[in-house]
This record gives sequence, C-alpha cells and structure tokens, in this order.
Amino acid sequence: MRYYFAPMEGVTGAVYRRTHHDYFPGIDKYFMPFITPTANGRLTPRQKRDVAPEVNAGVPAVPQLLTKSAEDFIWAANALFDMGYCEVNLNLGCPSGTVTAKGKGAGFLGDPDALDRFLDAVFSACRGAVSVKTRLGLRDPAEFDRLLGIYNRYPVAELTIHPRVRQDFYKGNVREADFAAAFPRCRMPVCYNGDVVSEADATAAVERYPAVQAVMIGRGLIADPSLVTRLTGGPRADKRTLEAFHNTLYARYCEAFGDRRIAMLRMKEIWFYHLNLFADSGRYGKALKKSRTPDEYERAAAAIFRDLDLLADAVPAWFRPA
Repeated sequence: MRYYFAPMEGVTGAVYRRTHHDYFPGIDKYFMPFITPTANGRLTPRQKRDVAPEVNAGVPAVPQLLTKSAEDFIWAANALFDMGYCEVNLNLGCPSGTVTAKGKGAGFLGDPDALDRFLDAVFSACRGAVSVKTRLGLRDPAEFDRLLGIYNRYPVAELTIHPRVRQDFYKGNVREADFAAAFPRCRMPVCYNGDVVSEADATAAVERYPAVQAVMIGRGLIADPSLVTRLTGGPRADKRTLEAFHNTLYARYCEAFGDRRIAMLRMKEIWFYHLNLFADSGRYGKALKKSRTPDEYERAAAAIFRDLDLLADAVPAWFRPA
C-alpha cells in the first residue's frame, strides 16, 4: 500500500513537507496546496517559492492545480514538468464556496460536458502524467456514473476519490457504499481519501478495498506525524522525536518568514491538531493558544513536551463523525 499526504492550505507548504520528510519516513507522495494558474502564463513569486525544485529536493512532492481553464492548466502543468516534476494533479475536490462559485474544484463536477472538453484538451497537450482528485459529484452521488465514464476515457495517471459530494463538505460519514460500487469500474489506479485519521481507520480502509493502490491522509497526519511511519512498519514517535520535529519546524519557519511572530502563528495552526497526542493537555493548550509573543509561545510549547505524557492511542478531539 502507498500512502499520500493530502494538501492543507496554510499548513503543508514546502517548509513543512521537507521537515516532515526528514523526521517521519513512509510517505510516497506529498501533494502540494493547490495553485490557481491565471491567463498571464506565469507563476507568482509566492507560487514559485513553494514549487521551486530546490526547496522540494528529495521530497516526493506533487503540485496540484485548481482551474476550469484548459489553457491555464496546460501552461502551468507544462511549466511544472519543465521544472522536473513527473506528475501534476487536478483538484476537482475542493468544496469551498469561494472556489465552487467560480465553477472550480468540486464546482466543476456540475458541468460534465465542460469537464469532458477540459480533459480532452489537457491530455492532448500536457507533457507529463496528470492525476485527478475528485468527489462523487456536486449534489448527488449518482452523478459519479457519468463523471467516471468521462475519467475512464482519458489516461488519468491516478484517481483519488473522496467519497462525498460537494454539498457534504466534510460533514457526516463518507459515502462508502457509493465508493464500493464505483471502484470496480475505475480503469485507472485509485487512491482512497476520506476520514482516515488513525491507524485503525487506515487499516480498515486497506482491508475493505485491498485492490486500492493508495490511501491519502490529511488532518490525521498533521495530528499524528508518525502515523504513516507506523503503518509502514516503523516506530511510534516518542516525545524526544516530536519535540525535535517541532523545534526544527519552528526554526525553519523563523528563517523562511524572517519573523518569529509569523512563525508562531503558523505553529499554532499545527498545534490545533497536534495537541490530541498529549494527555490532559487542556490547560497547557489554552496557554499555548493565548500566547501573544514568540517568547510566551516557546515557553508554552516547551512545557507541553516537558510535563505531559503521550497518549498510547490518541483519538482526535476535533474529529466528530456524525
């Protein structure tokens, strides 16, 4: 089984990917937070900083594009292939209202004819492998019958399926029955993505779908960075390893941003998920969240590693399936 790290905007940028890869082996692909290419035919300085080959050296990173314009996808994908990337991913899964209102992400699923024309143009002109991340549809999982018929007509390198429709966002249980019905009809390699936040979840997904070639994990890996390391036969991270990972990541953010306060704010986003690893973290977590200066933050983080015990089998407090 192959394991992929899902993209999370504002969290899994180049600094995070490189640091996670340094400390926790086992990830086969790190998908980058999506880039929205525009008609000017150039990547912005911010986009270049995240996809630059030198900042991703040695990391199996895959750029992701979000657009409904075939022309914009083609120039951006070919620019990324020219940088040395072997694969580019098309995002048809983002359910954000600001994205779908423009017909992008999961919003594109509501216009199958346009999507068919888009893919025809893309696969006629792109110079490398194109994979797709999709939902089952915009409003109804029955929409996936037609969508899959379209995907099957093209040489999609890999299809990552999140078994929800756009209207579900991330609420309620994933639609397992619909995924199970569709999966045997997929002509391309398939990656399963959806509510995998623990070892038990990943093991269950593999057991349910042994022919699936990969599992994509997002929030569960932010919360528990050694999750895939364990799934691939490695050890559970101890406090010393987690603290070293934290300190290295924080130091690299300080260097990248040139500002300890911005680095502190980025680290707080990660701690929202990461605190679930520690027993009785409530009071310590509040102190960390309330920290206003980098010095206060550093003391609060050090206290967590110094005083709290790791839970043997953490259940993420932020994950509440319906």
